[in-house]
Amino acid sequence: MKIIIIGPSYPYRGGIADTNESMCRALSKEGHDTSIITFTVQYPSFLFPGKTQYAVDKKPPNISITRLINSINPLNWIWVARKINRLKPDLVIVRYWLPVLAPCLGTIVRLLNKNVVTIAMCDNVIPHEKRLGDRSLTRYFIGAFNGFMTLSKTTLEELTSFTDKSKRYHPHPINDDLGEAVPQKQAREYLGLDIDSKYLLFFGLIREYKGLDLALKALGVEKVKQLNIKLLIVGEFYEPKEKYIELVNQLGLNDNIIIVDEFIPIEKIKYYFSAADLVVQTYKSASQSGISQIAFNFTCPILVTNVGGLSEIVLHQQIGYVCEKEPQEIADSILDYFNNDRRDGFRANMQVEKQKYSWGAFANALLGLYQEIK
Repeated sequence: MKIIIIGPSYPYRGGIADTNESMCRALSKEGHDTSIITFTVQYPSFLFPGKTQYAVDKKPPNISITRLINSINPLNWIWVARKINRLKPDLVIVRYWLPVLAPCLGTIVRLLNKNVVTIAMCDNVIPHEKRLGDRSLTRYFIGAFNGFMTLSKTTLEELTSFTDKSKRYHPHPINDDLGEAVPQKQAREYLGLDIDSKYLLFFGLIREYKGLDLALKALGVEKVKQLNIKLLIVGEFYEPKEKYIELVNQLGLNDNIIIVDEFIPIEKIKYYFSAADLVVQTYKSASQSGISQIAFNFTCPILVTNVGGLSEIVLHQQIGYVCEKEPQEIADSILDYFNNDRRDGFRANMQVEKQKYSWGAFANALLGLYQEIK
């Protein structure tokens, strides 16, 4: 088949772009002519809270990526749809994660030839940071498609309030461009960390819904303080950093916090996950998270809160912990992990468990949905 993926890709940065590229490679390995169409303008600069939308990594090899879509120019949407129709794809897959892009992406799909099967791959149905009009925009987007793939059961359930069309869930695969883990000592030396300390890792863009404050409060529990655990906060802040610095000061954690306020390029990710003892995802809301799959890739045990789809892939007290959104419960799990030396046992279980998160399995599920729709 000829398959076109629409969504973020190089030169744009981020987990969705990385995932689109992994999906493209997986479908190509299945023998399909697969390419990506991405944006010339993804967000207007004033809507983007970070330092840059663009990657510092090299362009991924052996993938066809074409920049065509201007998300704020309706005339461009018509032109893009006509161009796609001339390419005569059998299947068009569109990533959906933010309602502000619904007019652009929904309109392009509505203008495609009726013989083209269209599948929306939904990271979110309603975003974590809600805005007026989200449901109306999402309804417009969803109405354009033949079927839907989700990366969590939570998102699949959210879809049922919008459509009864064909839909499937498959857990978020592990991206294929992350590289291999390095020995913990080597990773810590590379990052300039103390070799013998205990490290938690809070990784990814810092937004309010991700609950960094819960992780800090758990670290401030007296019994946890006594273990002298250090927290690596690694990711660009999309909200004021000062409120977290103030909380660190209040909790007396100044010597226990290391902040790397920047977006981490792909080739450096392995050092942070290899250096860490435990990844903490103390989210207040979630659909799913690619951070969990990065942890799987590097077999670094995970602590998650029981929100959205995070708990769907973390086997409690086998590869990590599923906690309620309470600092004391998070603290108790951290204490259990270090006091009972759980690391090696959890890592062994992760080696087995992560086999189910292959892109080959995801591609087969996606193609199965295509056959169902067709």
